[in-house]
Amino acid sequence: MHSGAARCLPLQYRSMAANPLPDPMMELLKRSETIAVVGLSDSPLRPSHGVSAYMQIHGYRIIPVNPNITEALGETAYPTLLDIPERIDVVNIFRRPEFVEEIVDQAIHRQVPAIWMQEQVINERAAEKARRAGIFVVMDRCILKEHKIRLG
Repeated sequence: MHSGAARCLPLQYRSMAANPLPDPMMELLKRSETIAVVGLSDSPLRPSHGVSAYMQIHGYRIIPVNPNITEALGETAYPTLLDIPERIDVVNIFRRPEFVEEIVDQAIHRQVPAIWMQEQVINERAAEKARRAGIFVVMDRCILKEHKIRLG
């Protein structure tokens, strides 16, 4: 194709060639600052701790949500999402699927923009409820792995 051929394309096709497809997970990771981690453990041996430590190292504010601990990763822990006194950008869930709906209800109440369910945390009913409330949902994906792929 000669250099003038691209100019012959309709405008919508020229812009498509210049811009990659949107990546909503990357956009979420780029614009988010505060992640409330439901089920965050204070034990460095637990996946929730390692994933949250990684995210913290990469500049995110981590807020532990676990009624059984008082702090993790140097941050005060809260029993529920409703107890957190500040804005939350993402709720990252490390709980069994049967507990997700209650967490989603709290996120809807808080008007949290995004819910991220970690690998093997699958609750279609809760995800659909969140989507109907206008919340962006990621399900059965590891936030650490997705961060490494996109922004690592």
